[in-house]
Amino acid sequence: MSELINNREMMGKERSERQELLKEIIKELHAGKSVEEVKARFEEAVGDVTVAEISELEHALMTEEGIPVSEVQRLCSVHTAIFKGSIQDIHRSEKPEEQPGHPVHTFKLENREIEKLVNFQIELHKDKFARQDSDEIRYKLLEDLNLLLDIDKHYSRKENLLFPYLERYGIFGPTKVMWGIDDGIRAMIKGAKAMLTNYTGNQQEVVDTLEQAIREVNEMIFKEENILLPMALGKLTEDEWVKIAHESQEIGFCLTAPEQEWVPHRAAEPEGSQADSDGTHAQTATEQAGTAQTEGATPQGFIRFETGILSMQQLELIMNHLPVDLTFIDENDVVRYFSHGKERIFARTKAVIGRTVQNCHPPQSVHVVEKLLEDFKAGKKDAEDFWITMKDKFILIRYFAVRDADGRYLGTLEFTQNVAPIRALEGQKRILSE
Repeated sequence: MSELINNREMMGKERSERQELLKEIIKELHAGKSVEEVKARFEEAVGDVTVAEISELEHALMTEEGIPVSEVQRLCSVHTAIFKGSIQDIHRSEKPEEQPGHPVHTFKLENREIEKLVNFQIELHKDKFARQDSDEIRYKLLEDLNLLLDIDKHYSRKENLLFPYLERYGIFGPTKVMWGIDDGIRAMIKGAKAMLTNYTGNQQEVVDTLEQAIREVNEMIFKEENILLPMALGKLTEDEWVKIAHESQEIGFCLTAPEQEWVPHRAAEPEGSQADSDGTHAQTATEQAGTAQTEGATPQGFIRFETGILSMQQLELIMNHLPVDLTFIDENDVVRYFSHGKERIFARTKAVIGRTVQNCHPPQSVHVVEKLLEDFKAGKKDAEDFWITMKDKFILIRYFAVRDADGRYLGTLEFTQNVAPIRALEGQKRILSE
């Protein structure tokens, strides 16, 4: 037993030393050393690095060293170049992630289509545009970029479905870094499209932006398939992957779609099996409610309000029939509820329930959310409105501080509505339509 303890202590010490060395190497990059200098030291001193160590490294850079998320995002592309070819494979005897319909299989399927689009089609048209900026080639690039904008669905599923589960396992660093880079890629694609749409002869600027977008998209594919997805496969349970697969339809797919629904091959439960003494197989009330909702069961019971009584079914149907999207976060900034109408403006999945609202927003906009909540909690504001345009929609986003009769802050209600049809109203209408 003492030998086992000593071995564990030695392994822990070695792991800690490797982690410190990794941090030192990344900090050298931060201080301005070249990739070539650092890579040589990395290969000599560290060798292979695991996915878990990369995750811990990014987390440590932000929490222990105080390096901002934005800086870690910049360094991420550099240290990815260092880690390429060094990341150890995670070997498994069974690989459900290779089965069609599994979320990981779908992510990779989409990545192959994204690679074909950026590395063949866009690359080809970009090179032609660099030689001759004709309208014909410009229109082809615009068509390419319209297709590439579909990448938002790929990133949104990652951010709104996969990230919440990783955060439940205490993994925050990589998710924040990756979300920020995703937003940077989205901005580059939109920026290139805007320059081509309102072309002013800035040919080289367009080419440079396209080259950067292609490079960043390819780097993100590498990070997903060599860092993020292996890390997730090492953490998430089969049931969690099933939930992700089930909710993916809410957001949609990028350039392609799963070939079939993924149904894991589960072993049959022994007849008359009971929950283990430690409660491993016991289903909680929350899980039962979630199962009932997933399977379309009607929740039972009644709620007595000051002005009437509604059944649970009536209440849920009323909320889902409102022509608005509602989301409620409690006094601790945790998402507790969202309405589920037929045509949501912004995608919401059940994975966000129990997640802090700060982690539901990209790092670049978190400060806006925190300032709003700070004002609500301090009683400086009771409401705040924003409005944006999205294609043919004019979206009004309203936030209300929810307080009890004594003025105590209990949470925030988000109210989102497409008001374009309302803004277009003219004259009067006093009779029913035929």
